[in-house]
This record gives sequence, C-alpha cells and structure tokens, in this order.
Amino acid sequence: MAEESASQQTDEQNQQAQFVIQKIYVKDISFETPNSPQVFTQEWKPEVNLQLSNENKRISENIYEVVLSLTVTAKLGDQTAFLAEVQQAGIFTLNGYSDQNLGPLLSSYCPNILFPFAREVVADLVTKGGFPPLLLAPINFDALYAQRIKQQQQRQSAEAAEIRH
Repeated sequence: MAEESASQQTDEQNQQAQFVIQKIYVKDISFETPNSPQVFTQEWKPEVNLQLSNENKRISENIYEVVLSLTVTAKLGDQTAFLAEVQQAGIFTLNGYSDQNLGPLLSSYCPNILFPFAREVVADLVTKGGFPPLLLAPINFDALYAQRIKQQQQRQSAEAAEIRH
C-alpha cells in the first residue's frame, strides 16, 4: 500500500511538471580580427580553441534564465586570426520539478537546447568575418555536468577530511 501511495505521488508530480521555452536570444556577441588584413594573406591552418561555460539564475518563481557562453579563438602560429564570443541565452519555465531535478535541467538540458543556436551564431560571425566556415562539434552537456558534480563532491570530501585532521 505504501508503494502504491509513493507511485501515485510520483505520477502526480510528473503530470504537474512543466518545461516551457519562453524565449531564446543572443545576450552578448563580440567578434574581433586583431591581425587583419595580414592574417588573410597566410595559409589557413588555424589552431582553434573553444571555451564554454553556462550559468543560470532564477528570474521569478519557476522561471529561469540560462546563459551559454562560448569563446572561440583561432590562431595562426602566435597570431590571433579571430576571436568570437557569444552568450546565447534562454528563458525557461520549470514548474513542478524537485530541487534534485532542477540541477540537471538547468546545467545540462537547457544548454543542450541553446547550443545549436550558439553554434549557428559563431558560424555566421566567422563567415561574415571573411574566414572559412567553422562548424563546432556537438557537446555532451550531460557528461560535463556529471564531471562538474564529481569534482564538487571530491572537493567537499577533501575539505571534510581536512577539517577532521
């Protein structure tokens, strides 16, 4: 009987849970070609570096802004060919989720939704900047989130061990 009650509560929570994309937008954008026009006269074999991060904040009850930040740097030797920075954002309604489920939704699922938009913005910027198209590879945000949680747990364990000694 207790199992039935727990199952009914879980079913009710799942029926009440609501995930809505309210808006997707570019929050900030920057593109620089510090070594143009000289960079266009060199053979195009760049070293490309991608840095990304995401953050979220509660706007109001059950409404969150998630911002995915990408910085793409292309270098030819020691010269920067271009630097593209994009903050792709979204406003999401997350209603009826437990605190335990909010973390993965905000730090993995929402960035997964935002990434294709950010990838398109970067590709457009690079092409409009006069460079060959740049197509960013897919990113496994689930793995990045799991890695971040594991690092936090290791840090907490190390801090707890340090306090005990």
